[in-house]
Amino acid sequence: MPLQVGDLAPVFSLPSKPGESIDVGNHYGSRPVVLLFFPLAFSSVCTAELCHFRDEWARWTTLGCDIFGISVDSPFVTEKFRTELGIPFPLLSDFNKTVAAEWGALHEELRGMRGVTKRAVFVVDRSRRISYAAVQDSPKDQIDFEALSRAVELVR
Repeated sequence: MPLQVGDLAPVFSLPSKPGESIDVGNHYGSRPVVLLFFPLAFSSVCTAELCHFRDEWARWTTLGCDIFGISVDSPFVTEKFRTELGIPFPLLSDFNKTVAAEWGALHEELRGMRGVTKRAVFVVDRSRRISYAAVQDSPKDQIDFEALSRAVELVR
């Protein structure tokens, strides 16, 4: 079951590229944190989603939040995806599927593949509480960018 609004956000560290990790828990408290779980790098809907944030980056920076993308792709793939698309925030590798499982953002099975990240977004407020949560069961369903933006505005 996904984590819910009001739950305390778990702390975690994940690789941002081969040999480098980011402790996301260190970002809690000073600014809102947006966690974007996405199924697979280089897939069409994931590419469109992350390109939205890239193309609207000025808008997201004015909201004063830290954004992290998370998938089960290897750190080699997430870094290649980030650099090829010019994504201005870290993409983290949850290759062992521990964080996605803890957050309730992991498909048991998706089109014959086991353990693929669901498309999900969470906002963690300054008190480390989840203030917004949206988990999609269909990988084709895009997140609601406007609802996410409003959720960040409420806690900044």
